Amino acid sequence: MQSCNQMKTIGAMLTLALALGTAVPAATAGSMSTDNTVEVGGAAMYPSKNIIANAVNSKDHTTLVAAVKAGGLVDTLSGTGPFTVFAPTNEAFAALPPGTVQTLLKPENKATLVKVLTYHVVPGRITAHDLAMAVDQGGGKASLKTVEGDSLIVSKDGKGWAITDDKGDVAHVTIGDVMQSNGVIHVVDTVLMP
Repeated sequence: MQSCNQMKTIGAMLTLALALGTAVPAATAGSMSTDNTVEVGGAAMYPSKNIIANAVNSKDHTTLVAAVKAGGLVDTLSGTGPFTVFAPTNEAFAALPPGTVQTLLKPENKATLVKVLTYHVVPGRITAHDLAMAVDQGGGKASLKTVEGDSLIVSKDGKGWAITDDKGDVAHVTIGDVMQSNGVIHVVDTVLMP
């Protein structure tokens, strides 16, 4: 009976944490599956490798990787985490106004770059299943507090999972549940802005 009660407690903690947009320790995220290798940007994303070790191999995320390096976040995203990363593709960065990426990558703009990048990161390992639970309990929407400090609003629309930023722009998850040793990546089609 004790294990049943423990499972109920873990489930309640996960539900509460997602509803409040707080971090969820990896040990409580019972819905994670680490046995599936997903291909992103022509490269296998191995669940046994960390976020950075996998991302550097994706040809669809070279801009994101360059930005993470310029922002000095390689060690952080290689750390134990866990982290949930909403990872914009090169096309998402290319859709920003001309010159935006080049400006953000300049050393004098590092603080702004870090703010934008950490807005794409949520503490904890939050899978699509976890998102679905939180959205269901939130009456169709869930708020996730980012590492940057502001929140993202998650909902579901005709295109799938919709992530709305503080400016009202919407990104859609194009590849979800890309499991990592230190978290999970959800590939998105738009750069989110705090």
